[in-house]
Amino acid sequence: MNHIVKITAKGQTTIPQDVRAALHVSPGDYVAWEMAEDGTARVRRVQPLDLDYLRSLEGTLTEWSSDADEAAYHDL
Repeated sequence: MNHIVKITAKGQTTIPQDVRAALHVSPGDYVAWEMAEDGTARVRRVQPLDLDYLRSLEGTLTEWSSDADEAAYHDL
């Protein structure tokens, strides 16, 4: 189903209820806009990153950050 919505002066719009239901989104959730080269856009629900958790993991990954590892895996 297609929907036509108006964009406000601030660049905002309302996501129609059935689209919100299909995406399983509600206030406070995040969506990502993905642009294709042909000018079309796709929107999908995304989970926010837990930056504190990721930073805590970063300290445990030092065993894989040697110069030898960089040389071996630089083209992946």
